[in-house]
Amino acid sequence: MGVELLALHWIYVLFIVLIIGFMVMRRDTTLICIIGIFTLAITATGSFSGSISGIFNSFIYAITELLPTILVISIIVAMSRVLTKTGINDAMISPFAKFIRTPALAYWVIGILMMVISWFFWPSPAVALLGAVLLPVAIRVGLPALGVAMAMNLFGHGIALSGDFIIQAAPKLTADAASLPVGDVITASIPLVITMGLVTTVTAFLFLKRDMKRGKLQDKPFSKITETDTDVDHSLLSSGKKKFFAFLIPLAFALDVVAMLTLNLQGGDATALIGGTSVFILLILSLTAHNHHGLEKVTGYLIEGFQFGFKVFGPVIPIAAFFYLGDAGFTKIIGGYLPEISQGIVNDLGVALAHSVPLTKEVAAVTLTSIGAITGLDGSGFSGISLAGSVANLFSTGMDGGAATLTALGQISAIWVGGGTIIPWALIPAAAICNVDPFELARRNILPVTIGLVVTTIVAMFLI
Repeated sequence: MGVELLALHWIYVLFIVLIIGFMVMRRDTTLICIIGIFTLAITATGSFSGSISGIFNSFIYAITELLPTILVISIIVAMSRVLTKTGINDAMISPFAKFIRTPALAYWVIGILMMVISWFFWPSPAVALLGAVLLPVAIRVGLPALGVAMAMNLFGHGIALSGDFIIQAAPKLTADAASLPVGDVITASIPLVITMGLVTTVTAFLFLKRDMKRGKLQDKPFSKITETDTDVDHSLLSSGKKKFFAFLIPLAFALDVVAMLTLNLQGGDATALIGGTSVFILLILSLTAHNHHGLEKVTGYLIEGFQFGFKVFGPVIPIAAFFYLGDAGFTKIIGGYLPEISQGIVNDLGVALAHSVPLTKEVAAVTLTSIGAITGLDGSGFSGISLAGSVANLFSTGMDGGAATLTALGQISAIWVGGGTIIPWALIPAAAICNVDPFELARRNILPVTIGLVVTTIVAMFLI
């Protein structure tokens, strides 16, 4: 027997459609989400003042849920600033330069390094860590700058960010929206991330190799940022100290991974371990490099990190606030205005859908990939993955299973499209580092990413 759908359910659906529509038109969705929160609140309570308060309370709820993710990313970025400033990142990466002897090796070595570093530092800092050191090496052996940018994009903003196995920011968002444990989403995403990564990077490499042979690959320069606050100051640390820390830091994170596996740490526990390790590295490096100015520099690096964290997640908070209303957040933010038999707005919609439309795993998989891609059009990659999780929950309720796989599929689609592989305004960091045109880079990535999404969607159909 299906549940009775109230005005609240239809309002929620209406605003989901509006949010998707605004994303397709590349318009900001913050205003729509705030109006949606207010409309749901006033429909439920009938209180104007209570509904105004509900907007603020929903933001508090979203920030509370997202705070561990925002915090760990801010700390990691702060740590990456001091690594770049002291030149330790150069010492960490430069040994790999000797392996780069051909264009093919340049593509795969840079890509794999970018993926590994992005797992721990996130892609944006990793671009800066890698680009300055390995770009000249790659160009010297014959790989165009556009090829370097493609490798960094596809492996970092694509594979590493879409899986996000170490920091677990992306799976935390989607798992919360889908009312699933983070570990379930991560486990379900592994075969999909591998499929998407292999198909896309191999396809991109084959196209790149073909066009290099034909002489069709021409780099179109982009205005490169030549001076930043993180320019290397070689006077801060001696060569010996740089080499020591270049060995110690990867070892510390490798021990973290061992601890995660042996102690079965996932989700918040794994994030806390990485975050705490990053804080200690930040403190030790700041005090060692800046001597008696170290105390002030620690604060300065943390401020830079928090500025980055809230800049990235600023657009996510209103959207997450709205989508949290689809589940347990509704009762906590607005109150108990849903019927007693209700399992939450999204679950109610899923049950109703199951009783009205025959859902198949093929339809569900295609829909989640499409929704993920559409929500990624804003160039964030993160702002829409809560929607992907909510819709996956809705569909899985209707099909009686497959929630984790559908959630992972929507997450992968959203981040590959919006996280920095085919949306030009999301490609600017890599384009700037490599001095290439971001629109040309986006054009090169479109076909491989599309092929990858098609194959990954088909694989997901068999896994649901």
